[in-house]
Amino acid sequence: MGAVATSTPTGRQAVRLPAEVTSFVGRRHEAAEVKEMLSASRLVTLTGVGGVGKTRLALRVADEARRAFPDGVWLAELAELNNPALLAQGVTEALEIRDHSPRPALDVLVDHLRDREALIVLDNCEHLLEECARLADRLLRAAPRLRLLATSRQALGTAGEQSLAVPTLGLPDPEGPRPTLATLARCDAIRLFTERAAAIVPGFELTEDNREAVELICRRLDGIPLGIEIAVVRLRALSVQQLLDRLDDRFRLLTTGSRTVLPRHQTLRALIDWSYELCTERERLLWARVSVFAGSLDLDAAEAVCSGEGIDREEMLDLVTELVDKSVLLREEHRTAVRYRMLDTLRSYGRERLAAAGEEAVRLGRHRDYYRGLAADARAALFGPAQVQWFARLQLEHANLRTALEGCLAEPGQTEHGLEMAADLLYHWITSYYLGEGRRWLDQALALCTEPTGARARALWTDSWLAVIQSDTDSAAAMLEESRSIGTRLGLDPVLAYTALYSGMVAMYRSETRSAIALYEEAVTRHRATGDPVGLALALIRLSLAHSFIGDSPRAIALGEESLAVCDAYGEGWHRAYTMMALGMDVWRQGDTARAAALEKDSLTFNRSLDDPLGVAVNLEVLAWIAATDRDHTRAARLLGALRTIWHAIGAAHSGYGHLVHYHEECEATVRRALGKPAFNAAFRLGARLSYAEALVYAIEDELPSEETAVGGRPSPLTPRESEIAQLVAQGLSNKEIASSLVIAQRTAEGHIEHILSKLGFSSRAQVAVWVAEQHRTAGADGEHPPEDTV
Repeated sequence: MGAVATSTPTGRQAVRLPAEVTSFVGRRHEAAEVKEMLSASRLVTLTGVGGVGKTRLALRVADEARRAFPDGVWLAELAELNNPALLAQGVTEALEIRDHSPRPALDVLVDHLRDREALIVLDNCEHLLEECARLADRLLRAAPRLRLLATSRQALGTAGEQSLAVPTLGLPDPEGPRPTLATLARCDAIRLFTERAAAIVPGFELTEDNREAVELICRRLDGIPLGIEIAVVRLRALSVQQLLDRLDDRFRLLTTGSRTVLPRHQTLRALIDWSYELCTERERLLWARVSVFAGSLDLDAAEAVCSGEGIDREEMLDLVTELVDKSVLLREEHRTAVRYRMLDTLRSYGRERLAAAGEEAVRLGRHRDYYRGLAADARAALFGPAQVQWFARLQLEHANLRTALEGCLAEPGQTEHGLEMAADLLYHWITSYYLGEGRRWLDQALALCTEPTGARARALWTDSWLAVIQSDTDSAAAMLEESRSIGTRLGLDPVLAYTALYSGMVAMYRSETRSAIALYEEAVTRHRATGDPVGLALALIRLSLAHSFIGDSPRAIALGEESLAVCDAYGEGWHRAYTMMALGMDVWRQGDTARAAALEKDSLTFNRSLDDPLGVAVNLEVLAWIAATDRDHTRAARLLGALRTIWHAIGAAHSGYGHLVHYHEECEATVRRALGKPAFNAAFRLGARLSYAEALVYAIEDELPSEETAVGGRPSPLTPRESEIAQLVAQGLSNKEIASSLVIAQRTAEGHIEHILSKLGFSSRAQVAVWVAEQHRTAGADGEHPPEDTV
């Protein structure tokens, strides 16, 4: 699947669909029919039995139709979403919307899509049928240019919906004349079998000797794509004829000799039963136990949750490898590790087996405890060199973290653990798409855990920061008052340090600057005393900003430099980036615009790598003010245009930094006067049209997208140098070879590749290679050819 990237209401087209890892076979007629239905109806639902290929068809149609949707094509995978109340939030996350307002997720989604011409694929709706119907109805009423393509085992049943029952793959007419070998090979089911078999057994092809057995296998499986793919895996150990014989035995048991065709759900169930029974006892245990995971998992998680009582930790890698070989687990490449995912059909089967064995509660408990521990470990490692890797890992684990939180808060004896876990994930909520969700988890846990404990006090100040970012300062102040009261009663110095810090933020938001400074100074003193570098760095940053705000530059600079020293002592990056932002702001106020710009661009580079839109927005603010001071009014207007887009996407302008609004207003007034209305409006509109990635390239490199960075008439998000490096990645060159080829340092090459992955929303070099090939394919289809140094 694609990795994260901040969504913006305008800008270049976004296509957020997973790359196809195997060939797409057949469905030409169905694809054309779905496209025709989409042109006539704004909601089309593909229905059919599990495994028939609804998702694959929907993704292929969405990809082929992407040019008709200038505001993007998006996939919302719902299979792992079990809580109906989180449906709108799940779709919001899929659309990569980071909204820092306290509004309900559905309102955010409606507002975001209101004027968009986009296509959203809602995949696997059957377990949330009523909720999906209500969501679809609300979105389509509010967003007249939106189209929805849903997959479900039954239609949603909402007004205006058109549905298509996805048929199984085509086979020759059993009553017709015997087809030639070439004709048989073109039948979709036979072609799928042949292509997948060739991947399993190199050199496999359809012949006169095996054609009858292949055709009979496909008939036994009713042409169900998933069934064919599961069965073909057995060719590692069986011949085609042996595979057919064993399928015949399996289905004969089900039909007790009847010649009637098996119902398709029974056909697939029988095949999965057979696949399960061909596994060893330990492989079956692992299959069942892995079913408790939501989304994907890594080897460490498998060892922690699935080992014991029949499976030793030491044999987990071998068992996982066996399940990958049997196509029970799918292997996913990520930037730093391999992860594994199970198809929903196989997960549901495994959960049935787990429940039948009486193990479901035990494994869900171990899953819950593992991810509770993971959240605590992430909090402990927050302030250090592994910080960014932890942020990335938590994003990958979000579905599992959500499941663990649900488990904690649903079980009476675990609710306080859920409260602690929600608080441990503070920086996950802030640095990802989940700020609103994080606040809801904390609110829910606080409603369940009302005793005045240290855990409640910490959750209250944690929740207060999320409220401040959402500009909900009244709620934040109330939570901080209660947290401070508990901290005072129990003598909890860390709690008092954080309540002082966040109370300072509330005061600053309310323009009570002197009061804020006193609170920040209290926070600095208390955090020094408790030895908490996280709180100390954050308090120093805020105190530096406050002193800068009142014109005390020497004090602001000294505090900023102390914060840098704290961050550098721990190898920390995120707070350091915010410190550079604060320093850049004060250096700008002193008139040293060159140094101020350098500080802001360094900060922006890190915030871009972390994909932190709030930090990015503040960086762009200061860069706009710097441009206005330097009389580069056109650049300032463009940055102001980009900022409107970004603040709108965040959902709360100057979120958490409300005292900076007057700088923004002064900058805009100055630039308007200098340029005049027509020139200002033109520059502002150009900035507003930039995508998120393009705006950051412009802010850092002063480079606007041009024909030199386009393919097939569609601008590329990459700079010319990044495009050149992407080409070399696609050719299979290593970082060292790329550096040697371009006569640059290897570290520089690695930095460019990280930027490429970040801009494209990818997690592996293989995805870059596929993207490069697609750019060339599309360019060729358009009759154009990209310049040699671009993709």
